[in-house]
Amino acid sequence: MNELQLKIERLENEINFKNGLISILSHDPKELFGNFLWLIEALEEKTISEEDFFKLLPQIKSDARKNLQTVQDSIAWLKTQYGEFKVKPVTIMVTDLFHQLEETYSTRLKEKNITFHYKGDHNAFLITDPLLLKYVSEKIFDNAVKYSLPGQDIYLNSITEGDQVILSITDSGTGMSEKYISGIYTYDNPIFLGTAGEKGTGLSLKIVKNFISLIRGSIEIISSESNGTTVSLFLPKLNE
Repeated sequence: MNELQLKIERLENEINFKNGLISILSHDPKELFGNFLWLIEALEEKTISEEDFFKLLPQIKSDARKNLQTVQDSIAWLKTQYGEFKVKPVTIMVTDLFHQLEETYSTRLKEKNITFHYKGDHNAFLITDPLLLKYVSEKIFDNAVKYSLPGQDIYLNSITEGDQVILSITDSGTGMSEKYISGIYTYDNPIFLGTAGEKGTGLSLKIVKNFISLIRGSIEIISSESNGTTVSLFLPKLNE
């Protein structure tokens, strides 16, 4: 009965996830293109000046970037749902993961004057799917950068316990209250702006949780307002 209940809960979560994804994809792009079309028509009909038109472009650019991220996240998830997708474990050094994140986000780290540190065993390694781990780690790190204030530090911590590796990304940014953490994977949780006004749809962490389940891991989020956030991944070493 317990196994059946787990299967039912997993199916319910998948259905909710897919329904939420469809809702986001059908609403956000429609709103973006509607606003963009209205703006162009208003300029053509001279109901707004060219000066006002160009003042509104940065907002349209920000919305377009957010929608592009939604599409990219959705494509990443869809690749795991159709065709013959299989988890393909390989050996990954945790320090290599650290340097990949550091390189990928070098521009944003520099813009916010954020320093990224590694703490833990420099010989620590994982045996897991590189594509899924890349997506998961980048989305968690992206949030850490997004909600950090200029001049703050971010840490990647690694601990090896038997056949399990615990990876934690810790920031000392804006954080969030406990009442929001419990609903962070639902679609009724509020979306927060980053410290530089960065936008998101709140979709990434939902896909992160989905991907972690594919590599038989789990996620834990500890956060408090104004005291930052720690996101920990408990990842088993899969067989190569």
